[in-house]
Amino acid sequence: MKPLTGDRIHLRPVEIEDLENLYTWENDAKNWVASNHLNPISRFFLEQYILGSENNIYHDKQLRLMIETVAGVTVGIIDLFDFDPHHRRAAVGVLIAPQHQRQGYGSEAIDIIKEYAKNTLNLKQLFCGISTGNKGSLRLFERKGFEITGTRKAWRMYQNRWHDEHFLQLLF
Repeated sequence: MKPLTGDRIHLRPVEIEDLENLYTWENDAKNWVASNHLNPISRFFLEQYILGSENNIYHDKQLRLMIETVAGVTVGIIDLFDFDPHHRRAAVGVLIAPQHQRQGYGSEAIDIIKEYAKNTLNLKQLFCGISTGNKGSLRLFERKGFEITGTRKAWRMYQNRWHDEHFLQLLF
């Protein structure tokens, strides 16, 4: 088995050919609540991000990987961010394109990134924040061993309403 490879997908670095997918996903306002964006992002900015990233979590303090099927179809992205090598932890976020959701790609991507975080990066924990109303993501992360360890009240403003967010952790 190759590193960062599962049964149906593999995780790979972002390439310039991914620009249009990233542009579409980053500019979908439905994704802004999770990504903390409040405005569209230009192709130029995304191109500069791709070209400027060393794809080294120790340098960039984040690692963005594309989720690609064995047939070569890019179905989403998975990120490690807020990387803290001293405290051996990182946040994790997953985005699956709408037409590829509920097919197990997010689940398999989390399995792969968990193994990488634990065995390659030697992390002690992964964590994430998920809106209390996002039942699908909560179920997914809880199935993968993440536990709700707290709730941040009125944490995110979305559609002119405050939303609570669960804080989830996975300890290795």
